[in-house]
Amino acid sequence: MSLAPKAVAAASAVAAFGASVALANRLTVPRLRRGGPTVIEPVTVCIPARDEADRLPELIADLRAQPDLPRLRVLVLDDGSTDGTFEAARAAIRGDHRFLLSRNDTDPAPGWTGKTAACARLAELADTADGVLVFLDADVRLAPGALSAAIRELRSARTDLLCPWPRQLAVSPAERLVQPLLCWSWASTLPVALANRTRRPSMAVACGQFLVFDAAAYRAVGGHAAVADSVTEDLAIARELRRAGRSTALVAAGPLAETRMYRDAAEVSEGYTRWLWSAYGGPAGSLAIGSIAALAFWVPPVAAVCGRGRIRRMGLLGCTAAVTARLLARSTENGGPVDATDAVAALAHPFSVAAYLALSARSHRAHRTRALRWKGRTVG
Repeated sequence: MSLAPKAVAAASAVAAFGASVALANRLTVPRLRRGGPTVIEPVTVCIPARDEADRLPELIADLRAQPDLPRLRVLVLDDGSTDGTFEAARAAIRGDHRFLLSRNDTDPAPGWTGKTAACARLAELADTADGVLVFLDADVRLAPGALSAAIRELRSARTDLLCPWPRQLAVSPAERLVQPLLCWSWASTLPVALANRTRRPSMAVACGQFLVFDAAAYRAVGGHAAVADSVTEDLAIARELRRAGRSTALVAAGPLAETRMYRDAAEVSEGYTRWLWSAYGGPAGSLAIGSIAALAFWVPPVAAVCGRGRIRRMGLLGCTAAVTARLLARSTENGGPVDATDAVAALAHPFSVAAYLALSARSHRAHRTRALRWKGRTVG
């Protein structure tokens, strides 16, 4: 096979750049730490839950075990579930007076996604203009002290939104192939230490699984109503804050917070298909990013296997850089060393990129035909 040296060199250079950014982030990304004074300000945790009967009770148990939060309130909204989420939540709360459980049985109004509508409703129930407002997905798990650590970091960093990035658990082959790309996508492209200091909307990173707001700042920008129609409401609200001259910051939360978003190939496919169409501003942006990814992570392996001499050496360099970036990103997310399954997933990076490109194409096609659905609701 004939490979153009310039193409192999360019591809390997992109991969090497990603590895260098991932190394910088591994050394500098802030991390949640246990320990510190009791959080005396009011803290309201909001949990939107739709068909989460098997996951929500564990999060409720985690929240009941959080120390150093004497003014904690937890609001749980069963958002039209059909699997007994309300009853499971009530049993897990066990009469704890800090918890308020409510139910919504109506579909979101036109112009709203299901999650933004549920979060806005929870913010109304919170009815607080000061203190801290926390949004948690039902599949997040918190170690003791995780919540107070996040709030202390919010205040010490003097930011309006803290985005603790949970460790993304991956068990099935499909999860291991795709899930690590979430952290890798920012860890290998964006110097977080710089991004946390700037207020450029384009440099915001957020994870809607765990968002910690200064309540006054959240209200000032309109809360979730300001991003009502967004399928990536976490990133959209972070950008709204930055456009308003406010600050947002990302921190690594593993191992104090972790989540398993999806449990098999079907959930991975449906979950990513519902939002990837919006990731880069439309088809043109997705095509550009996909082309760069294909160049950087497919050309070097081909060169390493099929090339000779200098071509093969450049290909091996690109492959090594790609695997290194994946492992560094995973270590940043974990807060420690990687294991054998992480290493195998990193070696399969070209296949991960292929899976991403397939999911992106499927998402754009489904969005164009208005066929996007999530948990029984039409989206996008």
